Amino acid sequence: MSYKWLKWLILWIPTVTIGLWEYLRHTFLLPVISMDLGNLLAPVFVFLITLTLLRALFAKLEQTQETLQRERVVKAAFEEREQLARELHDGISQSLFMLSVKLDKLERSQIDSDTKQTTEEIKRTVRHVYDDVRQSIANLHDAPLPADMSWMQSIHHLTMEMEQTSGIRTSVEWQVQEGVLSHKQKVELLAIMREALMNAQKHAQAEQIMIRGKSEPGTEQSNSHFRCSITDDGIGVSADKLSVKGKYGVKMMQERAEAMGWSVTVQPGNSRGTKVEIIGGGAA
Repeated sequence: MSYKWLKWLILWIPTVTIGLWEYLRHTFLLPVISMDLGNLLAPVFVFLITLTLLRALFAKLEQTQETLQRERVVKAAFEEREQLARELHDGISQSLFMLSVKLDKLERSQIDSDTKQTTEEIKRTVRHVYDDVRQSIANLHDAPLPADMSWMQSIHHLTMEMEQTSGIRTSVEWQVQEGVLSHKQKVELLAIMREALMNAQKHAQAEQIMIRGKSEPGTEQSNSHFRCSITDDGIGVSADKLSVKGKYGVKMMQERAEAMGWSVTVQPGNSRGTKVEIIGGGAA
């Protein structure tokens, strides 16, 4: 029996019981049972029905709710595992593979200059793995907005982390009006921005990144919109690289955006580099 049917039965059984009793009493039992006795028996019948049928229905309803809750927990756990698997595959596992290749090269090298060069490459790869681990840990927390940290503080905290770990100068021009984005939308947008910054750090070889955000007025049929862009001055990215199997960075941004009803585009910048743009509606 479905959850919807259980609720309707719980609502209708007492009403039907009273209606049926009153019909039988006035149609067949009135010569036998007095009015006072009939009024006294009515709540007794409802109470007995509640103890029998409704009690079983309530138990079934609680069981259904527990089953739905378990399914939600399992689904959430699978989603978290899938997200973690993507991050591990795209970042840490590939870096470790490259590290093993370089170690093999070091083992085969015979010239001191080759050994020194390979050692430096291994050091850089190790630092890259360390950054990926830190990013994965941050993503497991789902990039929350701390209760004591405002939205702008969260953005500046993100840019400070970027500058400290990579040395890339990061600027912010934020003109999205307060109230356009709900708390959940801010959390998702911050996660997309973090992924875009990490992609720029890993692949763009950029020296500077600009984050811009602005509000756009809504219409009678829709709420206010926003437009957010993350633009770097790096080497750019081709469509072929974005569609390579096993690359989850852009896919993760798109999935987060689609879940919020937004759109994400990745395209070349005006002169050089890459521009990631998120466009979507604000809070309802």
